[in-house]
Amino acid sequence: MGYNVSDANSYLVITGGGIPDIKIVKKAWVWPWQKHSRISISPFDFEITLQAMTIEKLQFSLPAVFTIGPADDVESLCRYAKILTGKTANSAKQPTATGRNHVQDIVKGIIEGETRVIVSSMTMEEIFKEREVFKTAVIKNVQKELDQFGLRIYNANVKELQDTAGSEYFTFLSRKAHEGASNQAKVDVANAMMMGNIGEAEKRGKTRQEISKIDAATAVLETQRKSEKAQADAQLATTQINLDMGINLAKIEANRKAESKDAELQRDVEIQRAQTELEARRATDLVQAKIERESAQQKADAKFYGDSKSADAFFYAEKQKAEASYLAKVKGADALIYQQKQEAEANFYRATKEAEAAFVAKQKEANGIAEMAKAYEHMSSVLGGPQGLLQYMMLQNNTYEKLAKANAEAIRGLQPKITVWNTGEKADGGDPMAPVRNLMQSLPPLLSTINEQTGIAPPGWLAKMGEVEEKGLVKGKGEKMVNGN
Repeated sequence: MGYNVSDANSYLVITGGGIPDIKIVKKAWVWPWQKHSRISISPFDFEITLQAMTIEKLQFSLPAVFTIGPADDVESLCRYAKILTGKTANSAKQPTATGRNHVQDIVKGIIEGETRVIVSSMTMEEIFKEREVFKTAVIKNVQKELDQFGLRIYNANVKELQDTAGSEYFTFLSRKAHEGASNQAKVDVANAMMMGNIGEAEKRGKTRQEISKIDAATAVLETQRKSEKAQADAQLATTQINLDMGINLAKIEANRKAESKDAELQRDVEIQRAQTELEARRATDLVQAKIERESAQQKADAKFYGDSKSADAFFYAEKQKAEASYLAKVKGADALIYQQKQEAEANFYRATKEAEAAFVAKQKEANGIAEMAKAYEHMSSVLGGPQGLLQYMMLQNNTYEKLAKANAEAIRGLQPKITVWNTGEKADGGDPMAPVRNLMQSLPPLLSTINEQTGIAPPGWLAKMGEVEEKGLVKGKGEKMVNGN
């Protein structure tokens, strides 16, 4: 038991009775049923040389120095004390060192892992040129991991990138920069000599130009100064005249203001005298009016009190009626709302069950269709493919018979009219007038067919000419030709 005080760079860690977890303080009483230890928050430095590979598969060595220590806040110190500290071989009064090997191993592992992740997503050129961005990204990612241990990065320095064994990337890069700088220096020397010669000639020419400009400007300035002096003299005379005029005007205005002020004062005296007489008369009238007003006020107050009580009684009665009516309406509305709510719940339950039943029916139907599809697929493979299955289904459903019946029904009742013409060489045995006769014989049936199918009748004269020719043919040959036979 005793009163313990920690050093400026350390804290007391107290555990035991009366403390649920741990207690981090600078000074405290430590009782016999409690234990305490000291943790130092002094940061420590350690160097690492990381072997990493960029996104271009280029290996390089990255030396760095990190300054890390416990964060100086209670929450971080609690995490640090629980995870990374323990009882040392020294006395409990000695602070537990923060630079222990296992702490450095943990921190080194975190830094190497996060640094390799960042380097693997960057090119060598980005790492080399954007050194500050790379450093910030490494510190940010490493700090996220160190937060769980209560540690904080106080400083991080990334040294110059170095080649690994067997790699000469930075050597060649340095040589390239050296050669480029040397060549650029030669070019710069030549440019400097050229610019010197040109500049010397330009300076000589500009010297002559400036001398002539100065001479011309001097003459111009002398002329301007003379003109300005004349203008200043004229302006001075004008200003003197204006000042004299202003003084005279000011004297006149002062006299006028004095006269005006005297008239105003006399007017104010008369006004004050009239107001005094008016106030005296007003005071007399005011006393009489005040007496009459107070008397009328007493009467009005009495009448107002009586009317107020009557109004209060009427208001109370009307209020009671309104409250009773409102309560009745509220109860009725509550009953109606409850009834509607019960009906809505019943309708919702009925609709839910109907939807569930419809869903189960559709699901069963879908399962049946799926099983039929599997059966049809098996039949298709047995019957030699989809074409064979289609023919089987058409035979099974009497599709061919239905198609035949449909075709028969389509042409039933049409009763087509067919006209046969017998024309040609075999009909007359080589008669030289056969073509003309065949043409004339084809006209009656052709016209008859057109009339029957379209309703168009031939001209009357054509019909009469046919009758005459037919009579002539009958008289001449003693026979009648019908349809060329």
